This record gives sequence, C-alpha cells and structure tokens, in this order.
Amino acid sequence: MALVEVQNLRKSFRTFKRSEGILGSFKDLFSRQYSTLNAVDGISFKVEEGELLGYLGPNGAGKSTSIKMLTGILKPTDGEITVMGYHPFRDRRAYTAHIGVVFGQRTQLWWDIAVLESLKLLAKIYRVSDSEFKSRLELLTETLGLKDLLHTPVRKLSLGQRIRCDLAGSLIYGPKILFLDEPTIGLDAVGKDAVRAFLRKINRDLKATIIMTTHDLKEIEELCQRILIIDKGRIIYDGSLERVRTLPGLKRRIYLDFAGSAPESKLNEIFGTRVAFERESERRLAGSYDPRELSTPELVKEVFANFDVADFTVSEPELEEVIMKIYREGAGAL
Repeated sequence: MALVEVQNLRKSFRTFKRSEGILGSFKDLFSRQYSTLNAVDGISFKVEEGELLGYLGPNGAGKSTSIKMLTGILKPTDGEITVMGYHPFRDRRAYTAHIGVVFGQRTQLWWDIAVLESLKLLAKIYRVSDSEFKSRLELLTETLGLKDLLHTPVRKLSLGQRIRCDLAGSLIYGPKILFLDEPTIGLDAVGKDAVRAFLRKINRDLKATIIMTTHDLKEIEELCQRILIIDKGRIIYDGSLERVRTLPGLKRRIYLDFAGSAPESKLNEIFGTRVAFERESERRLAGSYDPRELSTPELVKEVFANFDVADFTVSEPELEEVIMKIYREGAGAL
C-alpha cells in the first residue's frame, strides 16, 4: 500500500464578482453574482515510502491548495485522500503528529523566544521523550548548522536561518512524511545549497518521504527522482525527469572543437536540415538536432569519419526548456 493515495481530488471556491463603480457597489448589496473556481480539478496520484516528489506548476495551478488538503488544513470538495491510513482533514488531530510541514513564507516557531525553546515546546506538544529530543537535536544541529542559532530569538534570524530552523522544527518529533511548500523561496545561493544538502541527507539516510513544491528547477534536478506537474488544477505530467527530457520537439546540442578551421559549410552539406550548426569561434561549432531524427552515435560517427575533431560535448535539453514546453502545450506536449 502506498504511503499517500489521492483519488479524484477536487477543491472548488465560490468567488464573488464585484461590479464596478458606486452604482455597481449599490447593486451588489441586493443582487450578487458568484462564480466557481476549480483550484484542484480531479487529480489522482500515489507516493511510495521514501520517495522525494517534486510537485510543479505555474502560479495559480493548484499546488498550494493541494498541499493544504494533503496536510489537513483544507477540506476537499470531493475525492479521497489517504496518508498513512489517515484522512487528513477528518483525522487531523491524530494525523498531524506524523507529518512535518514547512511553508516558505510562514514560521511555526515562536517569534520572541530562542530557537531552542521553540524546539523544546514542539517536543512537549508532540510528546517526544527527552532522550529522543536530545538525539534528534544533535543530528539536526549538525546537519543544518544550527549551533550558533539555538539561543537566538526567532525574530532576529535572517530568512535563510529561519527556514533552516523551521526545517528542524518540522522534524524534531520524527514525522514520517515532510510537506514543503516552496521552502527555499527568497534564499540566496548559499542558503538554498544548505537546504538541498539537508533534504538529500534525510531522504537518503532517514528514508524520509518528501513532497515539495518549488519554482527552482535546480532543486528538482538535484533532488527529485519523480516530478508531478499540475496546471489549471489538473495533472499534466507524472513521471521521471529522464522521461520528460525525451519529449518530441526538444533538441540536443553538440559542441565540436576542430584541430583546424571549423568546416561549417561541409557539415551543412552532409547533414542538411537535420542539424542546425552555428559558429561560436574559428574552430568551434555548436549544432542543434532532434535525437528522434538523428541519433547521437550516428552524428558523432559521421563527424569523426570526415573531419579532424579535437573534442566534442553533447548536452541534454535544459530542464527549464522542458518544463516551459509542458506549461505552454499542456498534455499535448506529452
């Protein structure tokens, strides 16, 4: 049985259409027009224990709404959610003892007291024994670099420091699954790298199950074995990063360094429209090609058979290019 099972999940909001001007406001007092917004529109997926799932989508796609239903904050309009055998909203009191949650823009720590005191309070709330608290605190302090922050009031922390402390707070009671909603938003490169290293470690060493939303595609490339893309409330892709890079229409790039002058015209004669070459320097060419039309081994073999090549490099499509293609074309890109 999967750790998380979501079946035909829906969440709708009834919104009020406000009329323009003073006359319109007066009319709204007596007659209002409403519309229904389907923030999440019938999504289904499963997450196995130990997975690190990247949950992607443009702004307004339904990511945060999904996370809030998975964590029991929002009640679904329709559909079923089961996490570790719990119904998140109905069983919220018992359920929340088994999950950790970090929202990038909010903190669960107490603003005016030291970080250590906040962690102790969370341990008491979740009935963590003194020995368990001590061992987890040591691990989290070392992994997240919290030694110099423990006795600092939360209000005096920088954003990056606070998020690291929030991660410690979400894990101090040993949850089985961690929900992260844009945990590195606003962090600098050093802060993001520290958080990524921490998530890799707990996923690898502690087998923690992690579901995270993010707009940082570098995080996805470094952390996630699987991605799920949602747009307009519906899932448009669920699978591995390797598979998504092979979508039709995505081009690979080959960079060729020649011993002498780059033979651009001769290469164009051999490959025609199958490869689009561009000169980058006197001895270097870059070419774009579709691996479905021309395989990389065939391309390299032909070039080496006819020219004196000093070096070459082949690059896969950038993940940003892949994701943008899916956003633009939706399920039709797959």
